[in-house]
Amino acid sequence: MQQQEYVGFGSVNNLSDILLKYNPRNIFLITGKNSYEKSGAKKIIGSILSGYRIIHFYDFEVNPKLHDIEKGISIFNKNDCNFVIAVGGGSVIDVAKSINVLASNEGKPLDYIKTRRTIENKGMTLVSIPTTSGSGSEATKFAVVYIDKTKYSLEHDFLLPDYAIVDSQFTMNLPKSITASTGMDALCQAIESYWCINSIDKSKNYARQAIGLVIDHLANAVNKPSEVSREAMSKAAHLAGKAINISKTTAAHSVSYPITSYFNVPHGHAVALTLAQMLGYNSQVTNEDILDGRGVDYVKKIIMEIIDFIGAKNIKEASEKIAVMMKEVGLSTRLSELGVKKDEDIAVIVKNGFNPDRVKNNPRRLTEEALRGILDNIR
Repeated sequence: MQQQEYVGFGSVNNLSDILLKYNPRNIFLITGKNSYEKSGAKKIIGSILSGYRIIHFYDFEVNPKLHDIEKGISIFNKNDCNFVIAVGGGSVIDVAKSINVLASNEGKPLDYIKTRRTIENKGMTLVSIPTTSGSGSEATKFAVVYIDKTKYSLEHDFLLPDYAIVDSQFTMNLPKSITASTGMDALCQAIESYWCINSIDKSKNYARQAIGLVIDHLANAVNKPSEVSREAMSKAAHLAGKAINISKTTAAHSVSYPITSYFNVPHGHAVALTLAQMLGYNSQVTNEDILDGRGVDYVKKIIMEIIDFIGAKNIKEASEKIAVMMKEVGLSTRLSELGVKKDEDIAVIVKNGFNPDRVKNNPRRLTEEALRGILDNIR
């Protein structure tokens, strides 16, 4: 399905026309507990929504759990909602996508999340309005749900929001730590999308633009935020989302989930920890371990292109630039500083870091031994 996008400062004003077009009876509004007000969205969007019946849902965890989705579906159905608006970060938009689609399909949510029962019905019209610059969830057909510390992904074209309103004014008040973590998530998504075995010219174009925007603007967005840097990061995150919507993510994302689940490291930070190591690892691809059908020379070529996009001349320099960027925005580059110190901690990440859907998307086969080496290098 084709998504309608509105990107830029002040683009939230398009919400009025969207609502006039659909004239919804009962709007299911999903927001964060605090971000809706702190971002300034409540004041502006609340005014646009005055006169409509609103069912406001915000009682769920940051990394959405199955019981959060089930609770939301119950409220959604009880109030006969026929329109959905999501305002918040990646978790908020993921929750909205899951509730909207699963409420319109019979059976238990668990069947669709865990056993991949086929989604047959689309759900109501969904407008997504991000208040962070990182997840790109407003541009993807995926939604994350955690069950017992394990991360699952719902995936279907019906999950892609009908409308994405990417208005960077709602990111102006983002705390430094969230700006840093979500910004690194956008960079990781873009780089992983570029080297992913499923990449095509279109996804690579989105990814290339996103990488350039993050490299040029993340440090300022964190340390000296302005309308220019915030808008650049909002665009970067949206482009990175569009890139992974085509290609999906790879090994760095797979390894990040247990780092988040077991050690409470924010998602974007968790992915960024292994990014430089994965760049080096993938550059050493051979005929014996290649997973990309386009061949070893192709993979080595795109790794060199990524190095160039980062503004470096070789792997060593690119790795250093990634580490410097993380430190500039206040993110630790060592696992030990984040509570991952013991061999048993590394073992937990290795054991739970092999999501087959993502690891098999990596251009070079990742073995447990190689992953252990990567983690030890950043311990």
